[in-house]
Amino acid sequence: MKVMAIVLAAGQGKRMKSKLYKVLHPVCGKPMVGHVLDAVREAEAGRTVVVVGHGAEAVKSYLGDAAEYVLQEQQLGTGHAVRQAEALLGAEEGTTIVICGDTPLVQASTIKSMLELHASSGAAATVLTASFDNPTGYGRVIRGEDGTVQRIVEQKDCSPEEAAVKEINTGTYCFDNKKLFEALAKVTSNNAQGEYYLTDVIGIFRASGESVQGYCTEDLAEAIGVNDRIALSEAERFMRERINRKHLLNGVTLIDPASTYIEAGVQIGPDTTIYPGTVLSGSTVIGEDCVIGPQADIADSKLGSSVSVKYSTVAQSEIGDDCSVGPYANLRPNSKLGTGCKIGDFVELKNASLDDGSKVSHLSYVGDAIVGKDVNIGCGAITVNYDGYNKSVTEIGDHAFVGSNVNLIAPVKIGDGAYVVAGSTVTQDVPAGDLAIARERQVNKPGYAEKIRGRAKAKKEKQQQ
Repeated sequence: MKVMAIVLAAGQGKRMKSKLYKVLHPVCGKPMVGHVLDAVREAEAGRTVVVVGHGAEAVKSYLGDAAEYVLQEQQLGTGHAVRQAEALLGAEEGTTIVICGDTPLVQASTIKSMLELHASSGAAATVLTASFDNPTGYGRVIRGEDGTVQRIVEQKDCSPEEAAVKEINTGTYCFDNKKLFEALAKVTSNNAQGEYYLTDVIGIFRASGESVQGYCTEDLAEAIGVNDRIALSEAERFMRERINRKHLLNGVTLIDPASTYIEAGVQIGPDTTIYPGTVLSGSTVIGEDCVIGPQADIADSKLGSSVSVKYSTVAQSEIGDDCSVGPYANLRPNSKLGTGCKIGDFVELKNASLDDGSKVSHLSYVGDAIVGKDVNIGCGAITVNYDGYNKSVTEIGDHAFVGSNVNLIAPVKIGDGAYVVAGSTVTQDVPAGDLAIARERQVNKPGYAEKIRGRAKAKKEKQQQ
């Protein structure tokens, strides 16, 4: 069976009250229309046509060559929107999925089940439905005695009897492609909204003796269409619960799923434990047996196995196996740790690589640096990488020791096994195996402390007069 998809993404979304085009609002880190395209792609749609209108260029920029595009210049209803795809798909044989770009919670498994029902029943159309206790605002699905769909009535056009029906139309359909476009040519705008309803196709099919099926989803979240920020937050909550459940079933421990935020593209290995307050976003990949959090914020990063990260931020970085990070560390973009590294409290890394076994235990900044194996960088050490105009690189060789409160003025090289004494400001290369001392000789002045205190006290008393 040849499967195609039409994604309706032309609405402006005024109720979002946003400069961002509606279908580009993210749900768990991915724009809504991205979730929809993933679902139809996983349901094996060979061609996908996205109907764009307001914000067309922004949608095209995001989706790129993942879809074909048609423009709906005037928003005259869902039926009118689908007709815009006729030039591309009208002559095709097969089944067409029609789905809205603001329904990010529709799952590929549900679409596949719809397609199976559609094919086995020989229906001209199959409607994805849901049953709500309070269906206000949704189009009602009216079924016949044989269980097939007779018609779909929009809320504003419902009679009292129709309004009492609890089964609603989610706005997702499967159609016989050629029959779809033939029926659309007969749709009129004679309704309360003055629009061309796609749902009128159902009545046209029934009038011509065609069968229309309804597939009722058990997951009510799939019926959510996002039209305002309230619905967006609901979609975020349902999607997050779905994502967390997937990780739990895959062997990940979430101590408190309700306070754990994992975006759609994140991968986590089994036997990893995620503590509350953790945010995992973007293309982050985490290995096995890790302990992440509490309060870890990790974005677009790759972590090996047996890694610990707590109360820290990691962005666009790589952390090797058996590393520990935090508490209160900040790994900025392009930081890379080998195996068995330690990054301690209040340490910041930026565009820096540390080879296996190296440690920056506390209160240090390492930026634009290449650090070898088994290097110890002491408390308060800084790579001074910026002169106000240019960034320069610090290189530290294997087994070197950098003492506390050391300033390494880049560009500078510290050789293998070199030792930089605490309190030094290093401006020249230190050869391998050398000891570097770069500080003033200490001078003690007997009794001078009381003179300093006396001057300070006198100055304060004078100011108070």
